[in-house]
Amino acid sequence: MNGGADTRAFGEMVAVGRVIKPQGRRGELVVQPLSDRPERLPELRRAFVPGPGGSARVIVITGCWPHKGRFVLKLEGVDTIDEAEGYRGLQIRIGEEELAELPAGSYYHHQLRGLRVEDEAGATLGTVSDVLATGGEARVLEVRGPRGEVLVPLAEAFVRRVDLEGGRIVVAASELIGIED
Repeated sequence: MNGGADTRAFGEMVAVGRVIKPQGRRGELVVQPLSDRPERLPELRRAFVPGPGGSARVIVITGCWPHKGRFVLKLEGVDTIDEAEGYRGLQIRIGEEELAELPAGSYYHHQLRGLRVEDEAGATLGTVSDVLATGGEARVLEVRGPRGEVLVPLAEAFVRRVDLEGGRIVVAASELIGIED
């Protein structure tokens, strides 16, 4: 496996793909995109995979092309099926600084996970454990707290403020079903 270690922890980076399996005889990898912007993969020239002790290890991408709804990546220094096999199942991540800037009022899912959710009076309802796509117009925040799981639509009628710096989301609890005492 190629590349050196990065000073950041792998867990602090943003997942953009997962290696499914080797492809072909020259060490190529089939990668399932894990991004809302899968078209970013062919643009990447370097990314990271897990390194020893939770560190991030740099990989250099020398080629990328679409293949059956996924992408095939060619990495520098990975030239055989056996070398490619060592990447099977690994996530491919990038640093947060490499993400495209979003318009005001838009957030990446990883920015919302782990935020404290409060009502307008400041009472804690729980913590965002996931952001779900339900097929509806708005994504839904999965909030886990003392009252169990609460689903909060990520829409203006329910979410009053997202305060990334303060680590919290303020919601209109009166609009939510099943959280009143």
